[in-house]
Amino acid sequence: MNRSPALDMPDVPKGQLPPHLELQRTRVLCNFDAPTHTENIQYSGAYASMGVDNSLRMDKFCKDFRVEVIQLSEEDMEFDLVGIDPSIANAFRRILIAEVPTMAIEKVLIANNTSVVQDEVLAHRLGLIPIDADPRLFEYFSENDTPNEKNTIVLKLHVRCERGSPRLTVKSNELKWLPNGSEFPLATENTTSDPTSKPKTYTSFSCSQDSLPEFSNKFLGPKHPDITIARLGPGQEIELEAHVVKGMGKTHAKWSPVATAWYRMLPEVVLLQDIEDERAEELVKKCPVNVFDIEDIAKGKKKATVVRPRACTLCRECIRGDDWDKYVAIRRVKNHFIFTIESTGALLPEVLFTEAVKILEDKCERVITELS
Repeated sequence: MNRSPALDMPDVPKGQLPPHLELQRTRVLCNFDAPTHTENIQYSGAYASMGVDNSLRMDKFCKDFRVEVIQLSEEDMEFDLVGIDPSIANAFRRILIAEVPTMAIEKVLIANNTSVVQDEVLAHRLGLIPIDADPRLFEYFSENDTPNEKNTIVLKLHVRCERGSPRLTVKSNELKWLPNGSEFPLATENTTSDPTSKPKTYTSFSCSQDSLPEFSNKFLGPKHPDITIARLGPGQEIELEAHVVKGMGKTHAKWSPVATAWYRMLPEVVLLQDIEDERAEELVKKCPVNVFDIEDIAKGKKKATVVRPRACTLCRECIRGDDWDKYVAIRRVKNHFIFTIESTGALLPEVLFTEAVKILEDKCERVITELS
């Protein structure tokens, strides 16, 4: 960026920053070698000599902050967070990955497994299958708790490949929901007890889960029916029960509700001067993601324009060589974040973000309570 002597700089109204300082405060400048002005100036009196208050004020935050949904589907969501600090955006990302609870298979009771997949590997594969169950309807399960209809979902898998048949692929749709709880009797159960009594199992359901209003019209099981669990050869068999409980991603990644959650600052591409004719066509060819386009102007001339700045990946090809940095400037807006959430399917992405906001709010309330 060109520097001007202090005496040659134009007068700036009181309460406003000079253009070059405002640019440093609000933008990251992406030069061809490295970005500059990446820091955020948090000190409230940083610009006091110019009559500018840099402190965080609630009225200004409420005025500037906004959320704009760009793309929304059942699996992913892209939205803009405008007017916040990077620490807040990163807090949402970390909460989405590690602190929003979901349901996942925690305990696997294997009665028979003659496949080539070891018991431990099979249990690990089952744990990573996303479960289509709303965790807000369940309670956390601890070591001292008894598995019941409020904290546990029981799934059953019993598949056999008959002799003389081709190899059988076992997929997640073979996991069947047992609304009445476990069907496996406890190993310590006394076989000489009253034969008319119901055998004791690994769960203690007081009622069937499908009789509860919240599950009456809902199937609890794998979100995706086509996930491969194992392949069975002739004569091989798998029989097991999988117990699903509520947990968080910071305990184990299988409870993470997102495949990924990430953000980036909004790219800003600026043409510092007009680029016409052959040089404009060269600029369009330099960009691999088609940020630039050609606009026809008078007398058959062509001029380069910026049409898709949001698609810019900041590869900086457009400013490499031949003094292109004098024609094109690439920046990032410091308080504008493009946030992307890819859900595993347990919850909708918009629900995940809402839950993350609630968790952050609870954290703030706890801090205020401790300080008061």
